[in-house]
This record gives sequence, C-alpha cells and structure tokens, in this order.
Amino acid sequence: MTKFARSSKSAIFLCSLFFLNGCATYPFQTQNAQSAIYAGDFDRAAQLLEEKAKQEGKDQLLYLFDRGVALQLAGRYKESSQNWLLADKLSEVKDYVSLSQEAASIILNDNLKEYKGEDFEKVIINGLLAINYVMEGNFEEALVECRRLNRKLYLYKTLSLKDYEQNPFARYLSAMIWEASSKLEDAYIDYKETHKLTPNYPYLKFDLIRLAKKLGREQDLKKWHAEYGEQIEIPNTKKKTELILIYQQGKSAVKRTHPESHRFPKFYARFSTGQSAKVEVDGLIEQTQKIYSISDVAIKNLDDAYAGMVAKKMAGIVAKEVIADQVRQKDETLGFLVWLGLHASDQADLRHWATLPESIQFARLLINPGENKTIKVSALDSGGQPTGEEKIFIIDKAKAGKKIFLNWRSFR
Repeated sequence: MTKFARSSKSAIFLCSLFFLNGCATYPFQTQNAQSAIYAGDFDRAAQLLEEKAKQEGKDQLLYLFDRGVALQLAGRYKESSQNWLLADKLSEVKDYVSLSQEAASIILNDNLKEYKGEDFEKVIINGLLAINYVMEGNFEEALVECRRLNRKLYLYKTLSLKDYEQNPFARYLSAMIWEASSKLEDAYIDYKETHKLTPNYPYLKFDLIRLAKKLGREQDLKKWHAEYGEQIEIPNTKKKTELILIYQQGKSAVKRTHPESHRFPKFYARFSTGQSAKVEVDGLIEQTQKIYSISDVAIKNLDDAYAGMVAKKMAGIVAKEVIADQVRQKDETLGFLVWLGLHASDQADLRHWATLPESIQFARLLINPGENKTIKVSALDSGGQPTGEEKIFIIDKAKAGKKIFLNWRSFR
C-alpha cells in the first residue's frame, strides 16, 4: 500500500470518527418516548426513558427532563419530582464543564459536551416542580420552588448580565398558593409583583381589589379602582369553591439549524391548533388566560446569545485551520482531508427539552360546593372552536372556601 493510500484511509477514518462524535444521539433515541407522550401513553413513555434517565452520560439531563414530563402527565407526581430534582441538581453541576470537553467542543462541536440545559430550561423546571407539589397538596414545597425560580432569574440577570425578566407564571401561582393557605398578606405581595410584570392579566383586577378590601388597604383600593374601574363586582368566595385549572398548552419551540449557518442553532415556534382551553362545570364556562409563553422565552434567549456563539465559533474555526495546516505541512492530502473532516463535523448542537409546553395558562372559576363534581376541559382553537382534545375530571368533594387545583396538557 502506498503512502498516499495509507494517508487517505487514515484521514477518512479520522474524519468519519470526528463526524460521528459530533452527532447527537438524544433526539433519535427518544422519538418513541416522545411519540408515546403526544399520544397520551404517559406510563409507556416513562418506561422507555427510565434506563437512560438513570444512566450517567452527556445526555442524561434531557432524559430526566422528558421522563419528568411523562410522569407528571401520568399523575405520578412524586416520581416526576424525583427526576426533575435530580435534573435540577445536574444542571447546576454541568454548568462547570471540564476543560477537555470545552476544548473538544471548540475543535469539533458542542454535541461532545455534557448537555447542561438552556437557561430558560433550568428556570422552568422549578415551575413544573411547583405544579407537582401543588397537585400533591404540598403548598409549602411548591412555594419553595417558586422562590427558587425567581431567585435563578435574579442571579442570571445580576451576575450574568442577561436580560431576563421575572416569571409572571411563578409569581401568580405562588400568590394563589398563599391565598389557598390563608396567608393573605403574602398572597397580596405576589399579586402585586405579578401586576408589575403583566398588569393586564384578566384575573388580577379581581385578586388585587378583593385582597385590598380584605386587608383594609384603602389607599391601594383607590389605586386599583382608578386603574380597573369602580364597577368591578367582587364575588363572595367564602360560600364558594374555587376551581383553578393549570393548563399546559401545546408544544414548545423546537431547535433547528440557523438559516445563516449550519454551525448555529435557532429555536422555531411550533404551530398548535389548540390555543386555549374551556372549563365546564355545573353549567358554568370559563376560558383559560395565557400568563407565560415558554416558546417566546426560548426563542428570545437563544437569539440574544447568538453574538456569543459566533465569537466562540470563530475561535473554533481558527483552531481547525491551525490543526489542518500542521497536518498539511507533512502530508498535503491528509491535511486537506483533516480540514474537510473538521469543518464537516462542526454542526449545531440541536439538543433541547423538546417536551415542554408552548405556554402556561390559568382558568379560575367559582362553583357551588358539593360532591361528585364533573369537570370537562376542552382545547379550543384560535376561533374558540373545540379541537377534539378534552379531559374529564371527577371531584369527590368541593368544600366551601377552598381552592381545587387541576393540571392538564394538550398537544395538538
């Protein structure tokens, strides 16, 4: 065999190895599990993801993310929380990537690194944990997760100088939990914090006026009436049961190759037919109101990081050129093939938490107390027409003055 043939075969093998190392296996290995989730077979999805979620590896975080979703939707809240608590811990540890992984990712691509999670993923995990605890009736732990979520956002903004705003979903959920726990002062504080973030959220005017009255905040009451009007009727909640639906709508944005270069990722919104949900019980009907868009945050956060990604890639391109040139000085053909392989392997890291919902929405309605309540929840399109996705909940006993939380996810 000639020197040229040996060099060529070696180069082809080397380049193939580089390329294979750069390919992310996670999306392909979870296709069946994600299909099971979207088909409503949550227990099967959890089973399919179990082995990889327990196995250490560069994609373990993603398997834990998805398995937590499957378990939550199956109503297995404690198991879901166990997966997400481990994911939360791993995402903090994986923030400190080893120097060898970082160097390899610069020369090849980011798929070689352990996946540490996008910032918004590491934030929303605490919100989803809070939902788990709410559904278990563990309001204390739910509030801890809400506080952790907002603390993370504060640190990202102050320490990393990133343009992250506080999360209205977590603030509003914590306010409702405080109120359900009869901690009205704390509830009022979080309702006011929510008002700073999204003052036009439809339910807020009732919350703020109701609690300002109960707490005797006359100056505040004047302020809210000036903002929302004097004619708002605040119902008496003591003789009613409040039903609160947490609606997780659609599928979050998906990460694909950036249109400007195959080296960079970009989030793209996924279309959902279902845009809201309708709750029906005892002849009453209420439609959900969106409070937080995960897709919008995902798209914005990655777009904001684009300049930093470009700077890192430029350094990687220089490193590739240096390596290829060093090989080319000894063997021109081999140097060219190494150059080709290094650049071919430089593909965007498209890993992301693919099973998140597009948005979080709430519906709140007061119902008469009693036993054996049947609640029907239906997904609606943008025109307010049913999409065909629905869920029936049965409540054994609705007590006066209490709040009942329900959680539902639609996919289409």
